[in-house]
Amino acid sequence: MINYKDLGLVNTRDMFARAMKGGYAIPAFNFNNMEQLQAIIQACAETKSPVILQVSKGARQYANQTLLRYMAEGAVEYAKELGLKHPEIVLHLDHGDSFETCKSCIDMGFSSVMIDGSHLPYDENVALTKKVVDYAHQFDVTVEGELGVLAGVEDEVSSDHHTYTRPEEVVDFVTKTGCDSLAISIGTSHGANKFKPEQCTRDANGVLVPPPLAFDVLDGVMKELPGFPIVLHGSSSVPQEEVATINKYGGALKDAIGIPEEELRKAAASAVCKINIDSDSRLAMTAAIRKVFVEKPAEFDPRKYLGPARDNMKKLYEHKIVSVLGSAGKLAEE
Repeated sequence: MINYKDLGLVNTRDMFARAMKGGYAIPAFNFNNMEQLQAIIQACAETKSPVILQVSKGARQYANQTLLRYMAEGAVEYAKELGLKHPEIVLHLDHGDSFETCKSCIDMGFSSVMIDGSHLPYDENVALTKKVVDYAHQFDVTVEGELGVLAGVEDEVSSDHHTYTRPEEVVDFVTKTGCDSLAISIGTSHGANKFKPEQCTRDANGVLVPPPLAFDVLDGVMKELPGFPIVLHGSSSVPQEEVATINKYGGALKDAIGIPEEELRKAAASAVCKINIDSDSRLAMTAAIRKVFVEKPAEFDPRKYLGPARDNMKKLYEHKIVSVLGSAGKLAEE
């Protein structure tokens, strides 16, 4: 059993309480490799922002759970090297699909886990989430549950339709499970192609405009659960400049579209205190790598294309922290 506190990590409880009071959201960035992690920590150090490092089941399989744990511990020390006296870093399991997966992460030093039983019948979701909560809370690990289903594909998470969260269920769910935060479905979606063209309109330039988020559902949830931490998954905005770069240098991303940043800013000012972003960093990384491969076809040193990729991701992370989520300068002590 590895206690996350010995790794210098924190759970989400205090940072969520401050975020709700302050009208901002904590960035939850997924990572799979060293360059992503470096970019995240560099951006958070420069902006003095707390951060949630998210690891999916696929990332654990790709990078190895032991390596990921040491990378998270290293991230804390790296943040200190970059000037943060008291970095606030959470290591979080994203979309845990079973009690066994969540338990394994808790035992390996994760400070927060998500158990996603949203695809199950309601009573089974409640039972599974409560089982994870009962185990996690023994070690002061925080737990995120989910009600409602997000469309889209990312890692192993896949659904071809939305099922909006039902506000009338949230009090019962939170009361019965004891979860610390709740991921809800209000129209965000996994992946870089979040919406089908027929779901969108087109502006005067022929650019796709996505349907608006269901803020009435969010308002209903907040009315039922005042002061309770809410989470939005699938919240990448799919920057069109990165999509254009990818396509310019040989990619084939057709009609890739994300969540408008102004809608995320609006959500961040509410009880939404954690916003998940993954696809945007993948796009930034891929765009930079493709550009190097085309402009410098003789290059074969990974540092010469992964370095620009890291720099491009750092720029994106800083933009999200400062201009979208509002978490810059929000460390508890600094």
